[in-house]
Amino acid sequence: MDNIRFFLFVLFVMLGYMLWAAWQQDYGPKPPQPQATAEAPAAGASTVAPATAPPTATPATAPAGQGKVVVRTDVIRAEIGLVGGDIQLVDLLKYPVSKDKPNVPVRLLSPEPARLFVTQTGFLGDERIAPKHNVPWQAQATEYVMEGRQALKVPLVWRGDGVEIVKTFTFTPGSYEVRVDYQVRNTGAVPWTARHYGQLKRKRPEKNGGSAFIRTFTGVACRTADDPYEKIDFSDIADLPRDWETEGGWCAMVQHYFLAAWLPPRDQINHFYTKALPEEVYLVGSYSPEYRVNPGESRQLGARFYIGPKLQDVLETVAPGLELTVDYGIFTFIAEPIFWLLSWFHKFFGNWGWAIIATTFVIKAIFFPLSAASYKSMAKMRKLQPKMQLLKERFGEDKQKFQQALMQLYREEKVNPLGGCLPILVQIPVFISLYWVLVESVELRQAEFVLWLNDLTSKDPYFILPALMGLTMWIQQKLSPPPTDPVQAQVMKMFPLIFTVFFAFFPAGLVLYWVVNNTLSIVQQWWINKQIEGSAET
Repeated sequence: MDNIRFFLFVLFVMLGYMLWAAWQQDYGPKPPQPQATAEAPAAGASTVAPATAPPTATPATAPAGQGKVVVRTDVIRAEIGLVGGDIQLVDLLKYPVSKDKPNVPVRLLSPEPARLFVTQTGFLGDERIAPKHNVPWQAQATEYVMEGRQALKVPLVWRGDGVEIVKTFTFTPGSYEVRVDYQVRNTGAVPWTARHYGQLKRKRPEKNGGSAFIRTFTGVACRTADDPYEKIDFSDIADLPRDWETEGGWCAMVQHYFLAAWLPPRDQINHFYTKALPEEVYLVGSYSPEYRVNPGESRQLGARFYIGPKLQDVLETVAPGLELTVDYGIFTFIAEPIFWLLSWFHKFFGNWGWAIIATTFVIKAIFFPLSAASYKSMAKMRKLQPKMQLLKERFGEDKQKFQQALMQLYREEKVNPLGGCLPILVQIPVFISLYWVLVESVELRQAEFVLWLNDLTSKDPYFILPALMGLTMWIQQKLSPPPTDPVQAQVMKMFPLIFTVFFAFFPAGLVLYWVVNNTLSIVQQWWINKQIEGSAET
């Protein structure tokens, strides 16, 4: 039993180290890298204009292929380049880059070469009548503001040989979903035929130091006919480009907390592909079956983009399986109920810290019978310590006879020596699941609690919670029977300090869970010890 318990503690330390290394990769110091500085909204300015503001669109016609169109809604600031007529830049106004820079929003898409990440759409066909993503478009205005309207439409126009195409972007309040619709008018003498395509183009982000065991994923994600959610690493695209067809489907470039997804029509067979370009630039996209517009006719067609945070309740309504981009790993079946509980309590308390505490109580209640049985076993083992010590003194260095006598003692006293290991085994998957919920759920990003804890997804700046966690772990050890092996006993005494050091760099929300869980365990274990010792006296 001592060896198994010791092994479990060592395993827990190893898991702790792996999680700590992964956390350092995401939140630890990173080497400087060139990046575009996101434009912050003016202090006190609102992204939604008042009712007395100027018209929605700034009525200055932009020359074809020159400049850009700026779009402002209540949640994003976007720029549409007139060369290609595509979204090239997106600032997420509700998500500051850090707590100390509240006016600097996260820039998800950018045309800057060092952090290239843009959308591209166009048509495959005769270039005289089918514009690709590198042709100039004509805009009616240079700026559009939502102004509290139900929808904001941004039209662009392209004219070819007997063909006029009106490309309209539609933005809606509070949404990160963008519709891209085309009105194709054929005024020529021959049929217009082409395939519509949409793709995401991104330069591979620079690698940062960290663990290769556990880390957040940056790369391509897609839905195919055979797999509702498949991840494709950039290096795999470089080694072997992919092609597949499926009805509906989607493809995306994902990163920590955010993603950009291309969502072609669901009611048609779409051909998806990945491709590697020079200088570690990658493509993922799809093209449609061939469309046909006869002379004198017009046709409406389109698709959608989602460019924003991984909001789980939103993603599942945008496209089937898109919510799987919030990747909780192998313990998803545990992490999803934990996130649901956290969300439910957050609606009640309005604070993620109290939601974590309440969720800890629920988890503890669920495992109460199991942990009670384990603590009873540990209490009985604690009561047997004097007899175990006598056996050790009697048999001295004869370990074989000592183990035989010890097992006989367990049988006579009806004690399960493995029972005390169960709390550790139970807590490991819950611990890892909660870690991934805190790491992956954008809903908890930069969430405040109380006093000095202004970000539950970052480490405690004053290391108060890790110190409390180490203290509760030390108290738990005092309530548990010590190992009979003196070497193991000395090593076990070091675990509270070791865990305190590890947890100093963990997200504060995870340490908060562990402190509350340990405190509840101490109360439960103390009460059971008291009952067992009281029954022994009578």
